[in-house]
Amino acid sequence: MIAHASVSMLLLRNVPLFAMLQENQLSVLTNVVSRRSFPRNTTIIADGDETDSLYVVISGRLKVMMSDDEGREVILSMLGPSEYFGEMGLIDDSTRSASVISLEPCELLVLSKRDFRKCLLENFEMAMTVMRGLVKRLREADRKIGSLALMDVYGRVARLLLEMSERIDGRQVVTRKVAKQDIAKMIGASREMVSRVMKDLQIGGYIEVRGKAIYLRDNIVDID
Repeated sequence: MIAHASVSMLLLRNVPLFAMLQENQLSVLTNVVSRRSFPRNTTIIADGDETDSLYVVISGRLKVMMSDDEGREVILSMLGPSEYFGEMGLIDDSTRSASVISLEPCELLVLSKRDFRKCLLENFEMAMTVMRGLVKRLREADRKIGSLALMDVYGRVARLLLEMSERIDGRQVVTRKVAKQDIAKMIGASREMVSRVMKDLQIGGYIEVRGKAIYLRDNIVDID
């Protein structure tokens, strides 16, 4: 891990979580936020750790995961630039409920528990942004529970692809390359099953793979 001493106000202003802060608050924040770099496959926080900081992603991708005593893993979500993690334990003083691991080299902003709570107390809009983020994650968890209970593997893969896609030139495209093993851990299936489903979706005309990108056809919603 490499630490960077300075954090500019411009950088903080471009982070949605801090964008609503006043100039004087941002100025104070530049002195208490640290900027750190982590290599690929680094465990940033581990399940059961004491909660001491909030992390905001500047660049790179990370996975949020849980595992059991037998080493089986479930990926709860993927995180990218402008997203943040670690806030739940800062609010309820609980230990970390999941592990976060870098999938590629990444840069993070780190804010201590004391300074995070101070920001929430002094800025209503920031507190509301954190609350909206918590609600979003709760809804995502509800959807995941529902899909595991009610959908077959085809439906789970289709829904995950739709959630990961973005609108480009009028089409839904998954631009981020995600390993089939990671997809399997996100939907509760085996890697072999995911490979079979992806192949069937291609043959059936539901998706089109071009290099690292996956183009979704409109009829994929029929599976979802």
